[in-house]
Amino acid sequence: MVKVKNEYINREISWLHFNARVLQESADKNVPLIDRLRFLGIFSNNLDEFFKVRYATVKRIVDAGKKGKSVLGGEKAKDLLEEITKIVIAQQARSLEIFKIIEKELKAENIFIINEKDVNENQAEFIREYFFKKVNQELMTIILNDLTEFPILKDTAAYLAVKMVMKTNDDANNGGNRYALIEIPKGIDRFVVLPKEGDKHYIIILDDLIRFCLDSVFTMFEFESISAHMIKITRDAELDIDNDLTKSFIEKISSSVEHRKISDPVRFVYDKSIDKDTLQFLKEKMNIVDTDSVIPGGRYHNRRDYMGFPSLGRHDLMYEKIEPLPVKGFSMKGSLLELIAHKDYMIYTPYHTFSYVTKFLREAALDPKVRTIKITVYRLANDSQVASALINAAKNGKQVTVQIELQARFDEQANIEYANQLQAEGINLIFGVPGLKVHSKICMVEREEAEGIKRYGFVSTGNFNESTAKIYTDYTLFTSHEGILKDMSKVFDFFETNYKINKYKHLVVSPHYTKATFIKLIENEIENAKAGKEAFIKIKMNSFTSYKMVDKLYEASRAGVKVQLIIRGICCLIPGVEGMSENIEAISVVDKFLEHPRLFIFGNQGDPKVYISSADWMTRNLDFRVEVGCPIYDEDIKQELLDTFDISWRDNLKARVFSDQQDNAYKIRNENEVELRSQFELYHYYQNKLDS
Repeated sequence: MVKVKNEYINREISWLHFNARVLQESADKNVPLIDRLRFLGIFSNNLDEFFKVRYATVKRIVDAGKKGKSVLGGEKAKDLLEEITKIVIAQQARSLEIFKIIEKELKAENIFIINEKDVNENQAEFIREYFFKKVNQELMTIILNDLTEFPILKDTAAYLAVKMVMKTNDDANNGGNRYALIEIPKGIDRFVVLPKEGDKHYIIILDDLIRFCLDSVFTMFEFESISAHMIKITRDAELDIDNDLTKSFIEKISSSVEHRKISDPVRFVYDKSIDKDTLQFLKEKMNIVDTDSVIPGGRYHNRRDYMGFPSLGRHDLMYEKIEPLPVKGFSMKGSLLELIAHKDYMIYTPYHTFSYVTKFLREAALDPKVRTIKITVYRLANDSQVASALINAAKNGKQVTVQIELQARFDEQANIEYANQLQAEGINLIFGVPGLKVHSKICMVEREEAEGIKRYGFVSTGNFNESTAKIYTDYTLFTSHEGILKDMSKVFDFFETNYKINKYKHLVVSPHYTKATFIKLIENEIENAKAGKEAFIKIKMNSFTSYKMVDKLYEASRAGVKVQLIIRGICCLIPGVEGMSENIEAISVVDKFLEHPRLFIFGNQGDPKVYISSADWMTRNLDFRVEVGCPIYDEDIKQELLDTFDISWRDNLKARVFSDQQDNAYKIRNENEVELRSQFELYHYYQNKLDS
C-alpha cells in the first residue's frame, strides 16, 4: 500500500487520463487496423468536447479572478490550466506518433493515404474533376488583408490559413504577403477515395485535395508561392440562458445555442509547421494572447472525422459486427405487454436488440386498450423510430406526454427540432424543471383492463436512441411492478407540479433522494463489517466525482467493507491507499463498445440489493438533475446483473487499474489465468443463456 498527498484526483486531470485510455486503443495491435484509426477520431472528438465544456469552465474561474480551489479538488484554477495544456500537448504528440504507425501498417495492407505532393497524373485528373464538381462551389474563402474586422470563426470547424507570397509588394504592411482563410466544407466526406490501382487503395484527405487545387482558387492573384496550414478554434459551449419572460423556453434555448457560435474561444490549435509570420498575423488579428490555450498540433485537425474513415470493403480490418440477441422467453412475435404482465425482463444492449424498446412503443401505439404513454427524452437518433412510434400513438388517439430535455449537451438543436415536430402532432410536451436537467430514462404506459387501469413501463441506464444502442452498453428493465410504476407516475407528476416533492417507496430519485439512499446503503454495509459479517459494495458507473460519496466509500473501506469499482471515465477516488482506501479496488474497461450502464450492488448479508440507474455519482447527477434508479426484484435478473458485473471485473485484457500513479496500467494477468475480454465474454454469456 502507498501513502498519497491528496485524497482526491482532480476531475479534469482524471478525464484526460480517461481519454488517454481511448488513445491506448488506437495503439493496441489487438484492435483491428481501421478501428484503431477510428479510436483516434474518438480521442480527438472527446478532446474537442473537453475544451468546450471543462476547460472553458476552469478558464471562466481564472477570468473571474478566482482561485477555484474549493470546486477543483484543491488545485488553483490557473495552475490547473497550465497542467491541462502540458498533458494535452503530450497527448497530441502521442496521437501523431500513433497515426504514423497506423499509416505505415495501412500501407502494408495496400491502403495509401496520400497528400497533394504524392498525386500522380491519373489521380490529378480525377482530383481536379472532383474539385470542380463537388468542392469548389462549397468553399468559403475569405481574403484577410483588407478586412477591418476579423471574421468570426466557427467552433471546431477546420480552416486552411493560406499565405501567398506576391510577385509584387502590393501590401507593404504584411511584407508583400496576402493571407486568406478557407473553411473546410463539412458537407463533403473528409476522405476522398481515389480510383483503385490494381489491388491498391488510395485516399486523399479533403484538406490536401484543396491544397492541390489552390492555384484554381486564387487565379486572380499573381503570387510566387502559396502555402496552406490548418488552424481551428474551440469555443466555450456553456449556454447563457436569458431571463426574458416574453420568450418561450424553446426560444430561450434556441437563442443560447445561436449565441454559442460567437462565444469566447478557449483553444486555438495550429499546424506547428506554419510560417511564423502567418501565425503572428492570425494571432494579432484574432487578439489571441493567452498562451495556455494556444496549442501546436499536426498537419491535420478535426481528427474526429477519422471516426468515419471509409471501410474500403476491408471488413477484415474492422471489428466483426455482432448480431444482437433476443432475450429468452421475451418473444418479439407476440404481445410484449402480455409477457411483461407476468414477469420482468431485462435487455442489455448491444448484446440484446434495442428493437424491444421500439416494439413496446409501437404495440402501445396500436393497442386499443392503451390510454396514455409517458416518456422522458434526452438524446434521440437522427431518424428516430422512438419519435415515430410516439407520433403514431398520438395519431391513434393516445394521450402522449414527452418530457424532452432541451439542454442535453450538444443535442440542443436536435431536441428543439424534435420538440417542434412532436408538438405539431398534438403531443403534450414538458420542458423540464427549473434549475434541473431531466436525465432520467423512463417510460410508462397506462392500459385499461378488466380489473381497471394497469401500468407497464421500462427504466433504463441509457438513452432511447437506436443508433447509440449499437455501440453503448446499457441495461433496460421492462416491468409491470405496481409499486415501481406508481413511483414512476409520481416522477411524471413532479415534472408538471415540481413545487411538490413526492415520496417514493421503490425508485431512487434525484435530486431529493439518490444521495441519501445510497449513503444509507453504504452505512448498512459498514455496520455489517463492524459486526464481523460479510460486507461488500460493487459499482459500475461512467464517472465518479462526488467528494461526499468518495469520502463515504473511504469510510466503508476503513471499516473493512470490500469495494469493487468499474468506472469508465473520471474517477476522483484513489484506491489502495493505506489507512484510507486499502479495501477499494477500481478498474476501467475501454473496448469495442462504450461502457455506459450504472449498476449498484450492496451485499446486504447475503441477500444483495441491486439497482440500475441513470445517475453517476457526480454532484450534477445527485443534486442538479432528475435521475431515476430502480431496484431489481426479479431473482433471475438480479443474478444476471451479478454475473455481468463479475465478467467485467474479471477482464484481464481491456481493464486498466486506477491508482495514484494515473498511469493507465493494464490489469496484470496471473500466469495460470485464462485470457478474458469482458465484452466478448458477455456476448457468449447471453448466447449460452439462450441455449441453456
